[in-house]
Amino acid sequence: MSSIVLTTLNARYWHSSFGLRYLLANMGSLQNETTLLEFGIGDRTVDVLSAILSHQPAIVGIGVYIWNVDQVTRLVADLKQLRPDIILVLGGPEVSYETESQTVTGFADYVITGEADLAFPELCHRLLKSPQTSNSCSGPTIIHAGVPQLSEVRLPYDYYSEEDLAHRVIYVEVSRGCPFTCEFCLSALDIPVRLFDVDQFLQAMQKLLDRGARQFKFVDRTFNLNLRVSAAILEFFLERLQPELFLHFEMIPDRLPESLRNLITKFPDGVLQFEIGVQTFNDDVGTLISRRQDVAALKDNFRFLRKQTGVHIHADLIVGLPGESLESFAAGFDQLLELDPQEIQVGILKRLKGTPIIRHDAEWQMVYSRHPPFEILSNRMISFQLMHRLRRFARYWDLVANSGNFRQTVRLLRSEAGSAFERFLSFSDWLYEARGQTHGIPLPALAEALFVFLTTCEGIDSDVVAGTIWTDYARNGRRDKPKFLQKFTLPPAHEVASHASSLPSRQARHAD
Repeated sequence: MSSIVLTTLNARYWHSSFGLRYLLANMGSLQNETTLLEFGIGDRTVDVLSAILSHQPAIVGIGVYIWNVDQVTRLVADLKQLRPDIILVLGGPEVSYETESQTVTGFADYVITGEADLAFPELCHRLLKSPQTSNSCSGPTIIHAGVPQLSEVRLPYDYYSEEDLAHRVIYVEVSRGCPFTCEFCLSALDIPVRLFDVDQFLQAMQKLLDRGARQFKFVDRTFNLNLRVSAAILEFFLERLQPELFLHFEMIPDRLPESLRNLITKFPDGVLQFEIGVQTFNDDVGTLISRRQDVAALKDNFRFLRKQTGVHIHADLIVGLPGESLESFAAGFDQLLELDPQEIQVGILKRLKGTPIIRHDAEWQMVYSRHPPFEILSNRMISFQLMHRLRRFARYWDLVANSGNFRQTVRLLRSEAGSAFERFLSFSDWLYEARGQTHGIPLPALAEALFVFLTTCEGIDSDVVAGTIWTDYARNGRRDKPKFLQKFTLPPAHEVASHASSLPSRQARHAD
């Protein structure tokens, strides 16, 4: 039995809870009395309840995030019905702001806002030393954790299990905080930037490598901010190159000096993935949301990465920012596409609790969903119907372009003069009209839809389109030639796959 259960509902099985492992690492003398349990948002509430209650805990701590707040609300409501005596402690970004106005916190005895690495163990020591009954009927006690000194925080990496190393994303960080003030982002509230001891951190990375870890997702918001630290980490992994090594970093788009460039060029294709938040190319929008960005330097860095390195670039743009019209977003998308990142993630603006983006609500008529993930529904420049078209655009772009299943076929949509954004939006509208769905489209059906659109709507030669789609379709070893391609004379699948395998691969191994 455990006095304390730490738990959360992850978005997917292969995710792991970084925050709970920090809490476990810092439990001190209570660590042997603490159990970490992870579930998924698709798990049945009754099954999660059963697993938690089987440990007969006195305290249950739950991490609450934008992706699990609805499920956690159901969980804590039932937990309090069954065991009102359990002391329930909530934490995480979703309850760290606008805390008292949320339904989920109404079931809690305590809510810890901010970084709870030290505050949660301190609370547990106090509660177990002086037992008390649940006080959730009178509302939760809110504890503002403040900003811990990272030198006092024990690292969590020993608490990744063998199953985690084999099957889950391994999250790591060498810093916390962000120097920028982009109003849509919670990281804008995390000032100043703080560093863990780099030598201690690298020792922990060595232990993970020795245990078999090969894929590392750095969650630092600005990995290339401190160039000394960035270089030390890249040099560390460069000296330890081995098969399957994969490193994911979030990068500042306009900061890539020669010292880092020289290191990056030394990595083989496919080892490094950079997540680069471009978000907007519109300077006026950037000013509105307090985002500073040197577009000329950004473009130069993208060209360097694509032409001289094997880095896989995952670039982000946001739909729905205040002041961003359809025409402005389209121009930005075309600019980014011209820079040729392997992935363009078209994200819909979210109203994250605590972020200052709400100061634009009145002037720009920002209307957000009241339900997670709190996405923008409309604003002064983009109606609901248009926003919904762009949401479908984002989904179909994921299916066609970001999936890697149609790398060559997508280039046909970009090969003609004019706006590639407009052509893909036309495809998106056409596909939705034809199928009436954005999910559950089988790959052969999607391939046929591309064929029909490119040949009939875009007027591209059918032999060219068929050959291109077949190259993409067979690249990953598929042998089942779709019916719509059977009338064309195409090389055998094994020849296509053999030729494709001899080409350098830039496909991402997703760390998320």
